[in-house]
Amino acid sequence: MGNVILSEARVYVGTYAKYNNGSIFGKWLDLSDYSNKEEFYDACRELHSDEPDAEYMFQDYENIPDGLINESWISDNLFEVIEAVSELGDDEQEAFYLWLDNNSRDIDTDDISGLIDSFRDDYQGTYKDEEDYAYEVVEQCYDLPEFAKTYFDYEKFARDLFIGDYWFSSGYVFRCS
Repeated sequence: MGNVILSEARVYVGTYAKYNNGSIFGKWLDLSDYSNKEEFYDACRELHSDEPDAEYMFQDYENIPDGLINESWISDNLFEVIEAVSELGDDEQEAFYLWLDNNSRDIDTDDISGLIDSFRDDYQGTYKDEEDYAYEVVEQCYDLPEFAKTYFDYEKFARDLFIGDYWFSSGYVFRCS
């Protein structure tokens, strides 16, 4: 999903009638300016007030995850998702989208607060690699004397951790749930 920052979500809104008549007239609308879908559509109606029953065309969009928008549709819960995800930091948001993709979760239809809770349960943090995470697990969970740590095989321990209990992607570690 890339670096999606929902707080910076925006949509270029035109209409099918204008497009079919050779015009791409429209405007970028920042979703942060609206508290819900109805306010957003009010702005769309005002922008295209020259058409009595405009059929809106979302010709381009930025910082909106797939599954929440397409050319002719915006999810009913987009603004709820924006609000819920805004509580996550930028790194956490990126990790959240990776987690969604890996777990085949549907951000449009699943309960967003339940998704965020599940994500927080699974998300372990940012690490250089799998072995870096394994090192932290050993430090936090095992009371090994310093001399034993010099003999500990972190590479093999990481392999064992990531065989089934954890997964790693783009610097983020998640528990398999």
